Amino acid sequence: MERIIDLGHDMARVWAQYHPAYLTGVRNTLILAFVATLAGGIIGFICGILNTIPYSKNDPAVKRGFIAFIRGIVRVYVEFFRGTPMVLQAVFIFYGLPYFTFNKVQFTGNSGIWIASLIIVSINTGAYMAESVRGGILSIDRGQTEGAMAIGMTHIQTMTSVILPQALRNIMPQVANNFIINIKDTSVMFIIGFMDLFAQHRNIVGINYAFFPSAAIEMLMYLVMTLAASCILRFIEKRMDGNDNYELVLADIATAAGNYNFPDKGTPFDEQNREIAHVENEECLSTKTSEKEAQ
Repeated sequence: MERIIDLGHDMARVWAQYHPAYLTGVRNTLILAFVATLAGGIIGFICGILNTIPYSKNDPAVKRGFIAFIRGIVRVYVEFFRGTPMVLQAVFIFYGLPYFTFNKVQFTGNSGIWIASLIIVSINTGAYMAESVRGGILSIDRGQTEGAMAIGMTHIQTMTSVILPQALRNIMPQVANNFIINIKDTSVMFIIGFMDLFAQHRNIVGINYAFFPSAAIEMLMYLVMTLAASCILRFIEKRMDGNDNYELVLADIATAAGNYNFPDKGTPFDEQNREIAHVENEECLSTKTSEKEAQ
């Protein structure tokens, strides 16, 4: 217990002295994670749509070959960026592009580091999102696509108006998961000099050698960020689900069930039981006859 109290004192001392640096790291981490997740989601949606373009054996060979070529490119992209660590991707993009372009493409200065970091995290996120989107599209019942095609909608209209809105809801937990992962995985961007929360921690430790207190502060701040993101994204999911309870309008139920009293001369589309209608008509006629006799 005494060691925990001592740790709390050390954390308070380090925080009081270096909290502006920690907060700057938190800001940079959240901006990078949010923008990269958004860009990666767009990349994933494009790849997911390209990966699910329908074709049949009756289509022209040119169309089938083009779709197969596009799917091959998407598959190579997904497998490469899912199968290699992000830290190595950062090295290859940040240092490899200047190497292969003979320094014609360089990421110089703070703006260059930001651009490189956004490209790296976005491309990596897009590879994961591509498979999530593909699975979300395939999870939608085939009958909805056939119904949209039956009323004359094109493939693009079907995807944007029918399939993707439902697929987005299905993959929303995965989008939230990728955002939370990006909050943590941006820490590997220190390899190219990006000043996120982890890089700020490294700098502070290099100054005062208080490694464990600074690591404890960093862990708590990452935990706060991920928990806050989880709560916000779950709220968004619930909003996308709509209301749990709905008021039932009895008049509409009666209309749907065909419980209206139809006139004597019905139509072939009347849903009321004809035997019951015949009995009701006879009762109505007998009532009218009785009234006339009474008069």
